[in-house]
Amino acid sequence: MQRAAALALVALVIAGGVAPVATAQQPDLTQEHWYHSYATLTIDLQAWEDDYPEVVRLVTAGTTLYGRQQWVLQISDWSVENKSDGSLKEKVYIDGGHHGNEHLGTELAFLTAEFYIEGWGNGDAEAIEVLQNTEIHIMVLLNADGNDADTRWNMNQVDLNRNYDHHWTEDETASGDGPFSEPETSNNADYMHEWVTEADLYVTMHTGTWILAYPWGFTPNMPSDWELFEFIRDDIHEKIDADLPIRNANAGIYPTHGTSRDYGYGIMGYPCFTFETDDEQFLLGSVQSVSDRLALELEVMRYLISNVWYWRARLSVDSLEVEDGYADLSVTNLGRASTANATLHYVDEAGEVLWHSDNFSVNASNHTDVRLDASGLSMISGGHFELYYQKRVIDAALWVNEPVNESVLSVAGDVSWDLLPAPSLLLSMVAIALAAINRENRRFEQ
Repeated sequence: MQRAAALALVALVIAGGVAPVATAQQPDLTQEHWYHSYATLTIDLQAWEDDYPEVVRLVTAGTTLYGRQQWVLQISDWSVENKSDGSLKEKVYIDGGHHGNEHLGTELAFLTAEFYIEGWGNGDAEAIEVLQNTEIHIMVLLNADGNDADTRWNMNQVDLNRNYDHHWTEDETASGDGPFSEPETSNNADYMHEWVTEADLYVTMHTGTWILAYPWGFTPNMPSDWELFEFIRDDIHEKIDADLPIRNANAGIYPTHGTSRDYGYGIMGYPCFTFETDDEQFLLGSVQSVSDRLALELEVMRYLISNVWYWRARLSVDSLEVEDGYADLSVTNLGRASTANATLHYVDEAGEVLWHSDNFSVNASNHTDVRLDASGLSMISGGHFELYYQKRVIDAALWVNEPVNESVLSVAGDVSWDLLPAPSLLLSMVAIALAAINRENRRFEQ
């Protein structure tokens, strides 16, 4: 089957009279049927940076063993730092090409970048809205050496997707001399820590079977955030394709250790997926156009990116009533992930925590009413309440502080107040006292 496809591809290229050299951003015969090499990919990425400087920044995460750049596209509307409401943009991280011979995974990363970059240029409403609210970081080709050699491994004959520092084991085939023994994986992890610590989606793209796999690979146990992953599964099945397998990697593919997906979830705290696009490997091109072949996968990627705002817990306080030693909190989770250890904090103007509640949990897409012991709470002028919680249940998830809007706060009954007034009030009291003294002095002089 693969031999016949390869022969057909060769015939197609010969008939077209073209060499396998891509020109940037052209959906022509070459671009649609011949997979990228490191050289042609570099041409395309640099052309995007030149043509769309308002939304494309091209940086390198480092170099491969043989000195090729690990290019990363940073895609967003760079004319504005934040969203229109002043909040931070969401962040998405994508990489392709861990295994050099899995070209369709690399091409899916490329097509994802192409959709948003050229969509921006063409005035596509979806692309514009996403880039105004999101930063998308895409390392299209992680293993450039292996790609050009059409081999799974890097040039040390290491399987880079067994080389991450998360349940790494020497028992895995070609896992390297130790975790992060290879520059390609070490550079990828360094990029995550430097640029996308706050990402709410990580997708690593491969080829070998057809599945969207979530953690874990090293154990058959379901991930802590199984609610989030199962919601995404059900939503994709309902809205896009009912047949796409979506399940945890250990059961859906096979047991693996030291993968980037499990590192992204277990160490970085991201919601993570491995997108296995097909079962074809060791071919340099596709008889069917790549855009058609990966159309469904691109639609799934657009869904994951457009809805990235929901892939975490997002607590919204409906009401907070403080009375008689208790704080009655009513909170709604607008996101699709649970949080297991939220607390209510009372802080001063400098941000110092003066009081905090016991932990409470809020399930995904759930409304929660909880009564908290506030007997140790003393309120001061200038103080305010904050929610402090993790974005997801996984221990590695990022913690966030979010202020409680004063409009939902009510205070009644016997609440302990610190008698030290705020500085502005203290100055006013001093001024009033001095004025009174001056009046008395004038009366005495008269």
